[in-house]
Order: sequence, then structure tokens, then C-alpha cells
Amino acid sequence: MGKIAPLFMKELKSYFYSPIAYVVLVVFLAFNSFVFSLLMIVLNDPRMTIEGSAMQLYFGRTIFLYLVLSIVPAVITMRLIAEERKSGTIEVLMTAPVTDWDLVLSKFLGAWAFFLFLWAPTLLYVAVLRWYSPLDYGPICSGYLGTALVGAMFIAVGLLCSSLTRNQIIAAIVSYVVITTIWIVGIFENLVSGELAKGIFAYLSVFNHFDGFSKGIVDTRPLVYYTTSTILCLFLTVRIVESQKWR
Repeated sequence: MGKIAPLFMKELKSYFYSPIAYVVLVVFLAFNSFVFSLLMIVLNDPRMTIEGSAMQLYFGRTIFLYLVLSIVPAVITMRLIAEERKSGTIEVLMTAPVTDWDLVLSKFLGAWAFFLFLWAPTLLYVAVLRWYSPLDYGPICSGYLGTALVGAMFIAVGLLCSSLTRNQIIAAIVSYVVITTIWIVGIFENLVSGELAKGIFAYLSVFNHFDGFSKGIVDTRPLVYYTTSTILCLFLTVRIVESQKWR
């Protein structure tokens, strides 16, 4: 961990040295503000009969959640290894006194920390809602927990895709396609026959696992699913980085 800490800080700081970080931050906050405002309009419309609190709907199964959790990880991870390979600095890092796991984990943690930083201002929505009415903090806390776990998994996917190419744009596109595939894999539950096949696709569905978090339910199954998927992607990334040493 002593070697990971300075590498992690370097990766995190690099986001704030790049204009793209501020572009992502502004677009992210503008989009989330629009979604939150839209929810407020809908919930305050007496003609609408919608169950659930504002934050439950905010973390609910919507196209808005899919867009945020698909595009943002792809964008913030596209440069992590692809840029190092293109500029040739990856060779310098490989000859430094750090392991491949140190390199991959520092990049993952830096991207994940920036991802969490993007979500921090949305806590203002909670403060606004609390100003006007009492809140149930269970779904709110679990919603943010689920978002952090899904973000970790998709950032690991993006890091893996970034290790496969020298082109950042290609890395971002591949990441988005893979993440989208993971999002929609659950629809095959209704297209296959057999309890085993249905159970497999149901377990692989990100939406199915995330539904519990949006309702204030924290189950061990999604925790295991997100954690093991993240570790698997990081392991594959390390293997790819190791293989590049011998090219």
C-alpha cells in the first residue's frame, strides 16, 4: 500500500490537471440537476400517482441512471492505460520498482475516487429535500452505496478496455458497448426457457441488483456480484499489462 498511495494521488491529481475533468463535472452536474428538477415537477403534479420518494426515484430503474453510469465510467477511464501506451510512459512505469498490481490498483482507485467526487455535490439534493420534509435516510444511503459499487465495477471494466488499445476514443467506445451489454443482459431472462438459464441471467442483471439499493435494501448477493466482477476485471487488466512486458 505504501507504493500505491503516491501513485493513487498522482492519478487523482491528473484528472484536475486535464480540461476534460471539468467538462465531465459540469455536464454531469447539469444533467443530474435536470433529472432532479424533473423529478420535483413530476412529484408535485397532483395528476401523477407515483410511489416512492424523490431519492428512491432518483436511484430507480430509469434511462437517466443508465446514461450516467454508462457514459461517465467510459469517459473517465479511457485515458488511463491507453494514453500511457501511446505516449510510451507505460514502459517507464513497468521498469519502476512497483508491481503490476500497484499500477492497476492506483489507476483504478484514482478513477473511482474521481467518480465519487462527481457524486458528492448531489448530496445538496438531500439537503434541499430535508429542508422541506423529513427523510428516510435508509434508501438514500443504500442508493449511494449501490451507485459507488456499480461505479467501481464499470470503472474496472473501463480500465480493462483501456489496457487493450492505444487509442482513447476506441477505449471509450468499447467500454460503453461492454457496459451497455452488461446493463441489458437481464432482458434475456424473459427470452430463455429453463429455471437455470433464467436464474443466471437474473443474477447477471445490474438493474435487478440495483433495485434493492434504491429501496433501502442491502443484500449480500449484489455486494458479492459487484465486488467479484470488479476484482475479475482488475485481474484481467493486470494479466494484460503483464503480457505487454514481453512484446
